[in-house]
Amino acid sequence: MRKTTVLIGSLAAAALAVAVDATAGPDQDQLVINSETLVTEAASPEGHPIDTLYSGWRFRTDETQALETDDFDNPSFVLVEDAVTRWNTVEGSAGKSCASCHGDVTETMKGVRAKMPKWNAEVKDLWSLENYINDCRVNRMGAEPLKWAKPETDAMVALIGLQSRGMPLSVDIDGPAHEWWEKGKDMYYTRYGQLELSCANCHEDNYGKMIRADHLSQGQINGFPTYRLKNTKLNSIHARFKGCIRDTRAETFKPGSAEFRALELYVAWRGTGLSVETPSVRN
Repeated sequence: MRKTTVLIGSLAAAALAVAVDATAGPDQDQLVINSETLVTEAASPEGHPIDTLYSGWRFRTDETQALETDDFDNPSFVLVEDAVTRWNTVEGSAGKSCASCHGDVTETMKGVRAKMPKWNAEVKDLWSLENYINDCRVNRMGAEPLKWAKPETDAMVALIGLQSRGMPLSVDIDGPAHEWWEKGKDMYYTRYGQLELSCANCHEDNYGKMIRADHLSQGQINGFPTYRLKNTKLNSIHARFKGCIRDTRAETFKPGSAEFRALELYVAWRGTGLSVETPSVRN
């Protein structure tokens, strides 16, 4: 088994080495949505291993980039509209909707996505946006929680995230959150699976390079949930983490797990200053 692992790992490393000759820099076009220019290139925060941060939008083809510049062409918005209906629909034993407490989503949810995930002092835990949504559903509405990485959940996260579009990512990693940040960092550099690859191997060491038909980005999550043309649906942050680890041929973690929430905090910090693009479009 060890010989097989080493061989596969060597082949993966060789594939990445070949990719060096196919380097392609990020696209230099500006992302403008509804006459608003979003930040797709930013200086990194202190202590960041990369000097300049680039949104994943900068690494996509012209055709894919164009889909995100127009909300009428962005396939996410059919799903976002469904989430608007759900926001205003009464569910659960308390006879409430999301709007019953929070009112107009465009007013009360502005800026929320840019700060996620964050430390919840009341329950002494790091919470992603999905945690907050389900806390409201269960404890205020008396409704069933939404399952992680499912279409109705991703649509609601996209609706809330949309209200922060154009705002810079700015997560808090101080205080109790810092231990989670450290765990996420450790996970980012841990090699997983038979291919023995870490997040950093692709998204730090080899971003901008072509590996087979894929143009490697920095793995930023400022656009999530994102509509992937590959599977024609919205994809959550944790679903993408799960897919990446699965692709290393490893046993992966579950969406919503402590491991993925810690990784989400660290990766969100790695995108500090980039505009929220939710819901974005990617390959």
